[in-house]
Amino acid sequence: MIRPLMNLSPAVKSLKPSATIAAAAKAKALKGQGVTVYDFTLGEPDFVTPAHIRDAASAAMQAGHTHYTASGGIIELKKAICAAYERDHHLHYEPNQVLVSNGAKHSIHNLLTALCGPGDEVIIPAPYWVSYEALVELAGATPVIVPTTEASGFRLSADDFERAITGKTKLLLLNSPCNPTGATYSAAGLESLARVAGKHSVYVCSDEIYEKLLYTDEPFRSFATLLGGIADRTIIISGVSKAYAMTGWRIGWTMAPQELTSAMDNLQSQETSNPCSISQYAALAALNGPQDCVETMRQEFTRRRAYTLGRIRALSGINLPDPGGAFYAFFNVSPYFGKPLGRGTAVTNSTDFCSALLEEAHVALVTGDAFGAPGYVRLSFATSLETLETGCDRLAAFLHA
Repeated sequence: MIRPLMNLSPAVKSLKPSATIAAAAKAKALKGQGVTVYDFTLGEPDFVTPAHIRDAASAAMQAGHTHYTASGGIIELKKAICAAYERDHHLHYEPNQVLVSNGAKHSIHNLLTALCGPGDEVIIPAPYWVSYEALVELAGATPVIVPTTEASGFRLSADDFERAITGKTKLLLLNSPCNPTGATYSAAGLESLARVAGKHSVYVCSDEIYEKLLYTDEPFRSFATLLGGIADRTIIISGVSKAYAMTGWRIGWTMAPQELTSAMDNLQSQETSNPCSISQYAALAALNGPQDCVETMRQEFTRRRAYTLGRIRALSGINLPDPGGAFYAFFNVSPYFGKPLGRGTAVTNSTDFCSALLEEAHVALVTGDAFGAPGYVRLSFATSLETLETGCDRLAAFLHA
């Protein structure tokens, strides 16, 4: 008996899988065949979550914190988040303005679903994190992609932002430090964007998940600190995944006006009930405990960054702007399109480039096509120097075969 094809929803039919997760899956499949793969796909620190955080999770389990919590997170964690922003950014938030979710991606989904809908436009500077466009479309809104250039350091200018605004514009999705480029904005650059947002009454979602992984002389500025009242139109997205090596614990948060936070909490109560109770107590220990572990990891990323930049810039025909934060190198490989690579393969786009590189050199990168930047690739240096060294050797050999 032939079963009829299932009639899936239009939203899911058009949805593509996460490119970073798909690239990692291809690398994992090759590893499963016994092949040694030099994997630079996932934006995930390779460090084990610090011991005091793991100990706190164990203690939470022993204490019986294994049941439902409030849908938006335990009050102790909300207070700790507020205290951290007061300490680090001199920003004052109340716990009822904080919503704890199952990772920053879930936080962004909550925001877009609660704030945006059909007829609304969301401005996204490109290159952009792979899930931004898809999450906007799932909310029924329209993504408006605004390209940035390598010459600008992949930063959105105030003029380009203003030109993209229409009567339908609801939100700007801004990520600094940025995935995939590592680009950071100066305080002056952020203020110029804030003035445009204020002038046109546009909300700003400031994705600050990489804020503690910074390599510039200028300190990090949270968007909500700008121009006095801009906090009223700013939604901060962050979490513990990157700074504390807690990607698998799935704890992120939003900080927003109370009315919006309440709406997102109602949504989350129907979606997931609550974030993982054990993970919340682990995140509490991360925020309230010693912070030297964060600096130790940042220093190691600094060493890996310097090595990676040196190796990539030594490749003929490739330029690489300084990534001011995060742990990515984002570079243009289009000068090699149409030329024989590896075993004589010729490619015409970055997706085929990444496929050939993986199959022939066993080096896994993520295509820039997924980030709205054709011709580019992303390399995550959140891995050991030994892996970086061998992977860069293989990349160079593949390019110059």
